[in-house]
Amino acid sequence: MKISFLSAKREQRRGRGGSRRPRARALSALTIGALLATTFTGVTANAAQAGTASTAPASPQIVPLPVSMSTTAGDDFTLGSGARIVVDDPSAVGIADQLAAVLRPSTGYALPVSQGSAATGDISLALGDPGVPAAEGYKLDVTHSGIKITAANGHGLFNGVQTLRQLFPVWVESKTPQPATWAVPGVQISDYPRYDYRGAMLDIGRHFEPVSVVKSYIDEITAYKVNTLHLHLSDDQGFRIAINGRPELTDIGSQYSGGTSRASDGTTNADPGGFWTQADYVDVVNYAASRFVTVVPEIDSPGHNNSIIMSYASAEAQAYKGGSIYDPSINCSNKKPPVWNLSNAVNYSALCPDSPLTWQITTDIIEQLSALTPGPYFHMGGDEVSTALLPASAYQSFITRESKIVKAQGKIAMGWNEIGEAPFGSDPEMPQGVVQYWGTSPNGSGGDSGRVAVQKGMKIVMSPANKTYLDMKYNSSTPIGTTWACTCDNDVFYNWEPSTLIPARTVSGNTLPAVTDADIIGVEAPLWTETVKNLAQIEFMAFPRLTAIAEIGWSPKAGPDHPDRTLASFKVRDAAQGGRWQARNQNFYASPNVPWGLDLVAGEQSLSDRNAITGPLATLAAPGKTLGALSATIEWGDGTTSAGTLSGREATNQIVNGLYTISGDHTYAGSGLYEAKVTVSGATASVVAGFTVRATGVPACTTTVTGTHSGPLTVSSGVTCLDGATVNGPVTVRTGAGLYASGSQVRGPLSASGAVDVLLCDTTVSGPAALTGGVRVWIGNGNGDCAPATVKGPVTVTGTTGQVTIDGATVSGPLVLQNNNVQAAPIVAGNHVGGPLSCTGNSPAPSNGGTPNTVSGPKAGQCATL
Repeated sequence: MKISFLSAKREQRRGRGGSRRPRARALSALTIGALLATTFTGVTANAAQAGTASTAPASPQIVPLPVSMSTTAGDDFTLGSGARIVVDDPSAVGIADQLAAVLRPSTGYALPVSQGSAATGDISLALGDPGVPAAEGYKLDVTHSGIKITAANGHGLFNGVQTLRQLFPVWVESKTPQPATWAVPGVQISDYPRYDYRGAMLDIGRHFEPVSVVKSYIDEITAYKVNTLHLHLSDDQGFRIAINGRPELTDIGSQYSGGTSRASDGTTNADPGGFWTQADYVDVVNYAASRFVTVVPEIDSPGHNNSIIMSYASAEAQAYKGGSIYDPSINCSNKKPPVWNLSNAVNYSALCPDSPLTWQITTDIIEQLSALTPGPYFHMGGDEVSTALLPASAYQSFITRESKIVKAQGKIAMGWNEIGEAPFGSDPEMPQGVVQYWGTSPNGSGGDSGRVAVQKGMKIVMSPANKTYLDMKYNSSTPIGTTWACTCDNDVFYNWEPSTLIPARTVSGNTLPAVTDADIIGVEAPLWTETVKNLAQIEFMAFPRLTAIAEIGWSPKAGPDHPDRTLASFKVRDAAQGGRWQARNQNFYASPNVPWGLDLVAGEQSLSDRNAITGPLATLAAPGKTLGALSATIEWGDGTTSAGTLSGREATNQIVNGLYTISGDHTYAGSGLYEAKVTVSGATASVVAGFTVRATGVPACTTTVTGTHSGPLTVSSGVTCLDGATVNGPVTVRTGAGLYASGSQVRGPLSASGAVDVLLCDTTVSGPAALTGGVRVWIGNGNGDCAPATVKGPVTVTGTTGQVTIDGATVSGPLVLQNNNVQAAPIVAGNHVGGPLSCTGNSPAPSNGGTPNTVSGPKAGQCATL
């Protein structure tokens, strides 16, 4: 119901800072609810208001598992709105900015990045000796007074930041403000990696992906300290990087993606091809470098390159630019002339080692990509070349010649198992070589390629397909993926040890050596994209399995010295990532193999309209849970309980369920401060979040007085509104009642005890005002929606529990605020007080918001400086 306050005068009064400003006009056709909503939220701009859920932080559930971690009970840290991120060296500013970019959206805090010395409440990123042996190591200390990450270089600081993210509540990953308490457990962590190479491979050859998708994947993998991105840039289905001087490679070779069907009229289905310009590639390389990720480019050869062959030896090539680039000598495939084969078939394409064009193209590609790539590796591929196409000697000759081109560019030659057949270690002109082991039978002859490689002095990256290939189905019902290596969930990905995977083997009296840690530079999880077409599907196949490979690459070898480096522990810690992924809107497979938990957050509620609450109250992360498997109960804090309503997007075929919302409806009998809570229960777990309800609304005017009221006026219940009225006598407001006055005169004293509200706008009281034990007192309002009021006598405000605002008022006698325990600091600003101003026992202490009061008497107590 609207209250029309129509008799307000427009005057001038001296504003803050001594300038003149128009007097705020009185309420006009304004709902009480709208008025209260705009003046009693108490929420800092852009910051989420926390509820009253337990503020104790959860025990750390970090992936990868740190080398050393201890917690200190009672020494927790809570990030506040005034916190800074402080660096002691300008080289760390970029890392601080990245941390701020995570924290600012969810907390709503400004979190300025500063250089200098950290103060209490700050996050410090410091360059120094962390006391750990590896260059990527860091030390992280959390106490009640602050957070400090120490590392020898930026990469170490970056790794420490990723750990810190996992110490905050899961909601820190949200892109919108969340009402969480940003508590971090007191902890001391010393951490460093086991292997220097911790990789993820993304195949954009079979299915093209734009730069934005790859950048997103970089963000996701670096959260788990993956430091190498292997980009498979070409395959039979497509060539994805522009090569200067050879536009045919992309004009012809990039047209399609895997699985694309071609009709007889030349049309294709909805799986388009595409390619990156060299500027695109450099953009990805630089983006990765800013996150301390090394990019490894791969152009597969001599096999897996039908897209190259089609660019020169096909009918399309013969018609391209008048046939000027046509050269069938490049084609050693099983089809002559070659044809597009966009299926998942392998072993059918090969470049001819005897063709001069083969080496002209190969040299151009390696030279140009090497010049664009600062990392040490060039990946040649080298896998799955049928001996029916290239005999073993021809294959070895090809790899030998290509490796020397790689060496000429100052790069380390890297490739799949098969490249170990070339004379690495015996030909002095060969570069250093790294074999990426992808076999599935390491105990027998399937591991010989690895054994032979280390016998030649080559290094190994471990990528056994049945333990690391992210394109494998989780189970037989997984809608995408393949099964040739395994159907395997995160337990299979976790439960293996690189240094013992390939034991020594004796063949015909000749012992081939084991592959040990001395030979292994790291691990990598490849994701081939025969069936994977977009970011959501990439995420679906990668998580929660990539985290297992990340932990194998980073964390110490399992053993008695590291009792938490177990599958059981990992599953719990992997489960803790689910809420983080949901909060950041990252897709994943909610595997039943993972004991997903529940995370719940609820925000403070401020009620203004009839003390009624309706709508969303809390947000729930519940990976893999259907709405029907959950129930919600709301305890309203006034002795009543009701069921909550759960809503949200449930999982679909390849998309995890979204965050759920818990809503409820309730009306409080009276104003006050209520401590409520939401409980959500599932089959195996429940979670509770508390929240505060500040009920300050009252019903619409139950009585409206206009004109002249003769004699005393007592408000015993409901709300009485004085709208341009004159009351010839005292006004008394009883417990639970409210008074709103605008453009009115009270010709007598005003008293209130236990009132819900006393609000005076552009109103004169011809006597003292004694206001005790109420919810809210408002005498003028600097927000501009309530004109200043005048009290021709002393004003005493005591025992208020909600809000006190006295702004721009004229008080003829003393002004006293005592023992008001309210939501936000009482406002005492810009008033003219014809007597002393005294404030004692108020919590928080009153503030003038930068606008001093004019006081005829002394200022005392908490108001001494106001």
